[in-house]
Amino acid sequence: MFGLPQSTEYGKRIPKQKFYDNLNVSPALKRVFVEQIKVIYWRNKIAPSTLNIAAGEAVSELEVFEISLSQKNLDQSLLLQIDREIPYHILFILSFQGQYQAWIGYKEETSARGNAFKVSSYYHTEWLAEDKLHLNLEGTSLDAMYENLVRQIAGDALQGGQAESLKSSVEKDKKRKELEKQIAVLQGKIRKEKQLNRQMEMNGEVKRLRRELEELDK
Repeated sequence: MFGLPQSTEYGKRIPKQKFYDNLNVSPALKRVFVEQIKVIYWRNKIAPSTLNIAAGEAVSELEVFEISLSQKNLDQSLLLQIDREIPYHILFILSFQGQYQAWIGYKEETSARGNAFKVSSYYHTEWLAEDKLHLNLEGTSLDAMYENLVRQIAGDALQGGQAESLKSSVEKDKKRKELEKQIAVLQGKIRKEKQLNRQMEMNGEVKRLRRELEELDK
């Protein structure tokens, strides 16, 4: 599926209960698993043992999980829970009524013991028909392949290219989103503000944030 090599196919069903039984999962998150997910499949295992590729320093395996949904929208906290429980990098394929969406998080190992990981950002494609969702596995190592996949799925959100590390591109994207959010909040306050001096003060802050945004994108 999706152009992934046949040698990487795994095809194992994973009971969704595995991700919330005997774990410290809130009742709300358990409802998400129960209500929003039909079934989870472990579709592919991308590793030196299944593909002619070198192991990476940060990425030892890349798992491909297909999540069949009961509804089109999925709570992102569910992906985060699965990512926390699996000590490997994961490419998620969401499926709903013949449409597919690829999701991947920027996942990095923490200093804690026991293969602990943190995911700071998720990126995803639009909903597409199966024959329109193509995933190109490019790179001579799993580190490079993972970086290329993140950039491929993120599209214009990660504009740094090869001259900039993936970590730097992700941090820049997070900063960009924070600035855009601050500008939107201030613009909302300006529309409601009655006092001219306060409007001028906030307009000045909006201009400063926009300059910072422009500098970030250079």
